[in-house]
Amino acid sequence: MLTQAPKGTRDILPEDIAQWNYVEQKFSELCKKFGYKEIRIPVFEHTELFQRGVGDTTDIVQKEMYTFKDKGDRSITLRPEGTAGVVRSYIEHGMGSLPQPVKLFYQITAYRYENVQKGRYREFHQFGVELLGAADPSADVEVISMLALYFEQLGIKNLVLNLNSIGCPKCRSAYNEKLKAYLKEHLSSMCETCRERYERNPMRILDCKEEGCKLRIKDAPALLDHICDECRDHFSKVTTRLEAIGIPYNIDKGIVRGLDYYTKTVFEFVSKNIGTQGTVCGGGRYDGLVEACGGAPTPGIGFALGVERLLLEMQSQGIELPKAETPHIYIGAIGEKAALMCERLAWQLRRNNIFCVKDIMNRSVKAQMKYADKLGAHYALILGDNEIENNKAQLKDMRTGETKDISLDTLIDRLVKHRG
Repeated sequence: MLTQAPKGTRDILPEDIAQWNYVEQKFSELCKKFGYKEIRIPVFEHTELFQRGVGDTTDIVQKEMYTFKDKGDRSITLRPEGTAGVVRSYIEHGMGSLPQPVKLFYQITAYRYENVQKGRYREFHQFGVELLGAADPSADVEVISMLALYFEQLGIKNLVLNLNSIGCPKCRSAYNEKLKAYLKEHLSSMCETCRERYERNPMRILDCKEEGCKLRIKDAPALLDHICDECRDHFSKVTTRLEAIGIPYNIDKGIVRGLDYYTKTVFEFVSKNIGTQGTVCGGGRYDGLVEACGGAPTPGIGFALGVERLLLEMQSQGIELPKAETPHIYIGAIGEKAALMCERLAWQLRRNNIFCVKDIMNRSVKAQMKYADKLGAHYALILGDNEIENNKAQLKDMRTGETKDISLDTLIDRLVKHRG
């Protein structure tokens, strides 16, 4: 057990890190171009935050959270998602007094106890944005368009944007009565979780993953057909503005999202790529969440994107991802005088931003050259007594096999000018 990671977790190894750095950097750069600032939130919060924010009738709270008592007998939960923590920070630090809207983005690990599947882990990584303080439909369009542009920049194709509106508390209250009337005759044959949700939160039944329940709710009345005039107008403006900037979408009345805090617009980007069909990311509006967590009424909208799922989609589509950077030069030495020169050269090269690896294993010349080749070094330079005495050495281009005599005094300038 000591030498095996816990189920549902995994190591991201050095040979894979370049891919992660690439999508992280692209996401960060895009967010900043849209005016979003990075926020970093704690990996754990008080359990009540998720019970009130995410919703105590959701699968996440009921079945999936990692909750424990700390040494002060406080109930603590590892974050299962990012939005609730960001909203808590928004309230705690008085961000409501800042110029509105407040635009934040994050890159986090999150934790859910669920079945481990391809691209789905118990410790997983998310990119997300939260836009707080803007109720206008243009905020919805900004968040959705950011995702569309991100996928475009990464070269991802065959994604479909699905949209729905789940209304506001006012129209949902009337809808819940219609839904309960429909569900009542099917309830006895549904799963225990659905029967428990019938009185407390019947809409959660629409998100049930049990096949038997899914069959029984497929003809249930759709919330989009029962939203109030204000919510219908909001949704109409969202779709009109998406059309204006050329982002295609489908209306999917079945989207309800798995968290209680969503209101009005909800959306998903779904892959149609063979072998990876499924939701790549999702999000929506949550106009009541800040208030539910103890803050002043504040509209909000955001999304979360699973990084494992994103990379799986890119790999499935054959998108070329960056590989680990290789050394610009390998410097080896034979003898103590050469070793001292090797130390000085390596130090100077690194100070000039040159990726340099030097011998620290006291290998033979043959072994050093073999090692330089395995590293994928562009150049190799081996120093000995003759090279030190003459202040000259042979610089070998490891890609072509060509060697050139160079002065050690000009090595740094040469490599800086001909980097790569």
